Amino acid sequence: MRLHWFLPTTGDGHEVRTAIMSTDAHRPPGRPGSVRYLAQVARAAEDAGFEAALTPVGAGCPDPWIVCAAVAQHTGRLKLLVAFRPGFTLPTLLAQQAQAFQEISGGRLLLNVVTGGDPVEQRSYGDFLDHDARYARTAEFLDVLRRTWTGRRYDFHGEHYKIEDGLTAPLDPIPDVYFGGASPAAEQVAAGHADVALMWGEPPAAIAARAARLRALAAAEGRHVRFGIRLHVIARDTASEAWAEAERLLAGMDPARIEAAQQRFARFDSTGQQRMAALHGGSVKGTDARSLEVAPGLWAGVGLVREGAGTALVGSYDEVAERIREYADLGIEEFILSGWPHLEEAYRVGEYVIPRLAPGPAGLVSGQVTG
Repeated sequence: MRLHWFLPTTGDGHEVRTAIMSTDAHRPPGRPGSVRYLAQVARAAEDAGFEAALTPVGAGCPDPWIVCAAVAQHTGRLKLLVAFRPGFTLPTLLAQQAQAFQEISGGRLLLNVVTGGDPVEQRSYGDFLDHDARYARTAEFLDVLRRTWTGRRYDFHGEHYKIEDGLTAPLDPIPDVYFGGASPAAEQVAAGHADVALMWGEPPAAIAARAARLRALAAAEGRHVRFGIRLHVIARDTASEAWAEAERLLAGMDPARIEAAQQRFARFDSTGQQRMAALHGGSVKGTDARSLEVAPGLWAGVGLVREGAGTALVGSYDEVAERIREYADLGIEEFILSGWPHLEEAYRVGEYVIPRLAPGPAGLVSGQVTG
């Protein structure tokens, strides 16, 4: 089991915030995402036993390469899972960026490929490809990227990239490539090119079905793909305290904010975003937070205002650890977790949840928590 944390590069605080500052642009964060603060979060994650930290990418986000390069100077062991958009730069150039990052960080780079799911945002960058074409481009991008890292010259003639006597930027070891996407086009890319296929936190039955499908697709490509899941965590001494915290977070989501967020999410052509929206239906279903509990201990309230990963594990420390074990039993090997505020919650999860995953009769972690 490999456990990772999240760097809130657009700001942090005591409420659920969007990852890329779109619908929340008018809501200044209680804690701006300065390098000084992000370094605190990163060191907390490092001290708590997490292996890596993920950064978001998109409109309103500071550039992940620059931010992560800065944060790497304030940490000693933590890996940086740098998100990037294929198609917004050439794969040959990104290979050189990765080479430089490895050198200045001491080999602590991981890559998260984000094809993009908001057509309006994509066009604002100058990208007008439709959904499936974006994923076809991503497949070519990753093919060229890996060829560039081999250190051997090559030619490549695809629909989106044409390269003659391609430059080289050899890396050893090559950073793991993480990739998320729930559509058939996305899953085919994951099967053929990813080291880790990432999923957002759906109920276990849905995750099991997706994992089985991806295993079959990868096997057809002669490959093996690991699985990862992205979840928020609300863990406390008792379940009642944890659900009281979920209630507090829900109270901070006023109806106008929820409506604005849901209007924006409705324009996405992302299958994963549609699956997240289906869990909560776009509104509070009852009078309290538990009305949005979509599986035991899995709360869909986050997705009312936050794009992407929209669910949280809620419960006592023992209960949250048990939920993590349930996903691990389905074949999930990597967990990217987060909570608000990210600084304090990194310590909380590290102190109270991670030890409950340590070796023992029900333990899954061998040796160090990070594997």
